[in-house]
Amino acid sequence: MHAHELEKIIGHKFKQPELLQEALTHPSLAHEQGNNTLAHNQRMEFLGDAVLQLMLTDRIYALYPSFPEGELTQVRAHLANRHTLHRRAQEINLGNFLLLGKGEESSGGRERLSNLADAFEALLGAVYLDGGVRAARKFVHRQFVGEFRQVKETAVRQNPKGRLQERLQADSIANPQYRVIHESGPDHNKHFETVVEWDGQEIGRGTGSSKKLAEVAAAEAALEHLGRLTSS
Repeated sequence: MHAHELEKIIGHKFKQPELLQEALTHPSLAHEQGNNTLAHNQRMEFLGDAVLQLMLTDRIYALYPSFPEGELTQVRAHLANRHTLHRRAQEINLGNFLLLGKGEESSGGRERLSNLADAFEALLGAVYLDGGVRAARKFVHRQFVGEFRQVKETAVRQNPKGRLQERLQADSIANPQYRVIHESGPDHNKHFETVVEWDGQEIGRGTGSSKKLAEVAAAEAALEHLGRLTSS
């Protein structure tokens, strides 16, 4: 398949087509030809990995305002892992565009997870070099839109704080505020009581052995309270 078709699929027309060719060239082709000067995609994969981390961090920071640092890190790790990149590469039929050595071709290299994940990162690196940060951001937003949606839906179902924020933001842009009102016990056995407030009013209260657990309990109580108000 011609590289122009890939440009149409990803929505980026390369001003420097040699960058796209480099991103699609597997090291096996250079090795098989004994050509040490043939540019292949390992260096560009290195660059693309760094660009991907930044673009994902930027996007999930904006998409999930209720997530603490640990949860944001987990989401980013999920989105950037090899299996996710493999799925993204399959979605754009990236394997059909790879330039492989004959041995790699005959051994199923077009479908190999490592080849596709590496090539996807290299492709992002090429987009970044060709079009800068704006082009790279557009590429990531477009390629990961389904992944972003799935993560958000899963997280909201599992995270009472996320569900509460989403419900409240349907009525106002104001975020719920969590406040510890009581703390007791020795360092090894703390007990926290937390209230969640919205628009200056307390809407839920909860307790837990950590601030985070107390906030989750408060969010669950607030959801129950709002549910009763809706049904009454």
